Amino acid sequence: MKNIFKITKEDSTSRARKGELTLAHGVVKTPAFMPVGTNGTVKGIHHSTVQEIGYNLILGNTYHLYLRPGIEVLEAYGGLHNFSAWSGNILTDSGGFQIFSLAKLRKIREEGVEFQSHIDGSRHHLTPEKVVDIQKVIGSDILMSLDVCTPPEITYRKAQEAMAITHRWAERSLKQWQSYENFKGHLFGIVQGNFYEELRKESAEFIASLDFPGLAIGGLSVGEEPDTFVHFLNYTSQYLPTAKVRYVMGIGSPDYILEAVENGIDLFDCVLATRIARNGAVFSDDGLINLKKAIHEKDTNAIEDGCPCHACTTYSKGYLRHLFKTGEMLGGMLATEHNLTYLYRLMQRIHKAIDEDNFNNFKKAYLERYYGK
Repeated sequence: MKNIFKITKEDSTSRARKGELTLAHGVVKTPAFMPVGTNGTVKGIHHSTVQEIGYNLILGNTYHLYLRPGIEVLEAYGGLHNFSAWSGNILTDSGGFQIFSLAKLRKIREEGVEFQSHIDGSRHHLTPEKVVDIQKVIGSDILMSLDVCTPPEITYRKAQEAMAITHRWAERSLKQWQSYENFKGHLFGIVQGNFYEELRKESAEFIASLDFPGLAIGGLSVGEEPDTFVHFLNYTSQYLPTAKVRYVMGIGSPDYILEAVENGIDLFDCVLATRIARNGAVFSDDGLINLKKAIHEKDTNAIEDGCPCHACTTYSKGYLRHLFKTGEMLGGMLATEHNLTYLYRLMQRIHKAIDEDNFNNFKKAYLERYYGK
């Protein structure tokens, strides 16, 4: 199997590394944050603007796209790239997390998952093979295998059972993906094991033993305490081979991103940046800023000096506050562009720190300022 990932620089002060991930729609420079486009669009921002910022890998959601617009529609358009007018790369998750979130509406069996649509209550049955087939129709550049995601504080036995199903589904997903001819998408396996070290080690070693082009750590950032997240991220990542690209699912705050990079993680995604933007919160080097607060009413300054986004180059914090207080949709759109621009530029700064063998110092100084310590 062709290796799609190449490490270009390793930081001497940590496990952080830079790399190049070669996909069908261009090379992704890692570490990379991926904006989330659940329904085939990153909320509140044009795809062209996302690309102008510098992103060339975004997420789509298999579960939601399967329900709407449906596979027949996507097939008619030749996939999500054509349907949504996005020319960069697309990673689609398996839908495992969304099905996990529908605890009262789904049943997990050996064959697959039965669930009720959150939209109209219709019943559906997804197998690991069908999930891979759906992502092939979507035209995903990175596909994820179906897994069983579990919440914190379940018993060891339940965690072990879920992990075992995830492993069997991984093998079935891989076999289905390997049966395709002339398909350019790459399937990633997902490590589970809940918050038990023994299971995490077993799962990481098992998934790494399979012939996946890339590996993901699942089941983190699902409601556990930050210290628990950091511990299990560190613990799990040490059992993954360094030669393959590594992805931690569902993280997008600067502190979690820095922890992931320090542990040799290459890819991460989260809805946080766009979700908080729609509610008036924006990233800055001095921490989150709530633009709705009265303190900004007459503030003529930009959110962040030197930021090239439209919010910062054109408008003041006072005007942005006005947009949110009057319910104008432009407020959320501008804040979204700012947050995605901020995270992209943060990744560029991280790349520079790795190049200079200075990642640990960069992380320490950044977090001290971000939290005002």
